[in-house]
Amino acid sequence: MIVQNYTNHKRLHPLFHFVFTLLTVGLVVLSITQLVQALRDNEQVMPAILFVLLALIVVVILLIIRSYPLKAQDRAIRAEENLRHYVLTGKLLDKKLTTAQITALRFASDEEFPGLCQKAAAERMTPDAIKKAVRSWRGDHERI
Repeated sequence: MIVQNYTNHKRLHPLFHFVFTLLTVGLVVLSITQLVQALRDNEQVMPAILFVLLALIVVVILLIIRSYPLKAQDRAIRAEENLRHYVLTGKLLDKKLTTAQITALRFASDEEFPGLCQKAAAERMTPDAIKKAVRSWRGDHERI
């Protein structure tokens, strides 16, 4: 397994990020083109409107199938990192930490995790700044 670090930790799923997304964009463009052409040529617009509506439904599905699993993973990461912080320090995570900050903190090793949690909460660090501050990277190979 490849050692994970800041430069290679982002993951793409080719079927979703490239194929499905490009096909959806193509469907939206073609459906709008078809509607404009039907309006311009004084043809029946109902099939073209249905085509646009179907394309919009596919866009909504695309957004939902990406956001729901990420929200579930974020909840799991928040719970895991809260438990890890408790085990290491005897205290729960600072309530000021956002979910985005906590998901970035998961890459910190146990040695630097508590200190980086304090710094992130005190300085309101961005998730990207947190990831860049990690010195001993702890890979997360489970996230999609």
